[in-house]
Amino acid sequence: MCSHRILPFVTLGLMISGLFISTSCNEVVEHTAPAVNPKDSASMMVSYGVNTLISDSGIMRYRIVSEVWEVNQVRNPSRWIFEKGLFLEQFDEKFHIEAYIQSDTAYYYDQKKLWELRGRVRVRTKDGLRFTSEELFWDQLRHEFYSNRFSHVITPEREMQGSYFRSDERMTRYMVSNSKGSFVRGNDGMGTNEGDTILSAPDSVKSMKRQPNTPKAKTTYLAE
Repeated sequence: MCSHRILPFVTLGLMISGLFISTSCNEVVEHTAPAVNPKDSASMMVSYGVNTLISDSGIMRYRIVSEVWEVNQVRNPSRWIFEKGLFLEQFDEKFHIEAYIQSDTAYYYDQKKLWELRGRVRVRTKDGLRFTSEELFWDQLRHEFYSNRFSHVITPEREMQGSYFRSDERMTRYMVSNSKGSFVRGNDGMGTNEGDTILSAPDSVKSMKRQPNTPKAKTTYLAE
């Protein structure tokens, strides 16, 4: 008699369970994570402990040394990424070193042939020029360097610093504007006030000699 009373409840329980199962099968399962954005895609190449030569028009022009080198063709624009720093040597046609370039972070936009150097940027050329800044762009299509950040330039003849820098690719002709250095007025009429624009061509400028510091300026230069 008890079995007849329990049977309807068991049948009812099975019907309710079947209803929940059929309902759950009809529900749309949501994604557990958003769709991957193309800009977030991984780099197509990641190399560690890089020490390699790079050619330009079939001629070895550069040596790249870096802890990590990423190549990402998905980002727009596509780029090489050196998040852990970059050391670069620049060669001439005869494989002689023309310059050393170093920075904390670097990006190379291959389609634009543009280098963007960030952090502690250091450049030294075979002629003894030393450049320091926190930013430097190298446009290989226009064959020039430029920076919109405070830059410090030291050569065997002079020392300059200012908020804007531009030069040719070999850093033999360059410009520093809004300079904070002090220069004595010469026969050519070049001024000495802060804000002057200074053009330099090492093969044509006069020899300069550093004099002791004065209260009004950190560095004073006199023509011999």
